[in-house]
Amino acid sequence: MKKVIAIVLAAVMLLALLAACSQPDKGGDVLEQVKKSGKLVVAMEGTWAPWTYHDENDKLVGFDVEVARAIAGKLGVEAEFVEGAWSGLFTGFETGRYDIIANGVDITEERSAKYDFTTPYAYSYTVLIVRGDNDSIRSFEDLKGKKTANSIDSTYMLLAEEYGATVSGVESLEETLNMVLAGRVDATLNAEVSLNDYLREHPDANLKVVCKTAEPTNVAIPIRKGQECKALNEAISKAIEELRAEGKLTEISKKYFNGFDITTK
Repeated sequence: MKKVIAIVLAAVMLLALLAACSQPDKGGDVLEQVKKSGKLVVAMEGTWAPWTYHDENDKLVGFDVEVARAIAGKLGVEAEFVEGAWSGLFTGFETGRYDIIANGVDITEERSAKYDFTTPYAYSYTVLIVRGDNDSIRSFEDLKGKKTANSIDSTYMLLAEEYGATVSGVESLEETLNMVLAGRVDATLNAEVSLNDYLREHPDANLKVVCKTAEPTNVAIPIRKGQECKALNEAISKAIEELRAEGKLTEISKKYFNGFDITTK
């Protein structure tokens, strides 16, 4: 009996230890921890060109990859990238598995209630995309009662739902657009620059844009709330402003967005 109790207690202690290790360290300054480790752990999808994706050699590249690497350089550390599905990025972020997320994250009211944000480093318009022969959708209001496809919990999914659409969750932009082309969904919403990148690779795709948002969203890096994360936020925001002043953000943007600068309004 004592042996059984000992085993149970050992299991409980192990579970408690694992739970503790999965939580962010609230006892110390996160920026100091990053500098001590020599790395900034950055989460991203790796499937959303040209923000984060793999090139023909399967190398992780993209606008956010280079921006994150430049920010890490300003902090005096290396960027370490971790890839995952959009629906799981914030879960890992909240439990401290990653220091930041760099994946074209829009600042929204809902997210601002849960996280702090750095100064914006990019601005993105959202477009409504349908198949070329679809004349039933001409505006966001026409999404009521229609079917769309987007990454789960993305800004685009939430916007589609606000207009009354039923949204199917997907993992990549290409999968989303293939569903539109196949007629499995009526439409999708995504970043204008991401669609333009797709159309450069697929110029004959039977897709069209019927409308876009009047104002761009602010793209920034979410930071966990709390005094221990304040210095990290300030340091990354300072790095973004320095990279903008140096013209580095513009350079990276033009490289990945076909000559367009999305880093200034």
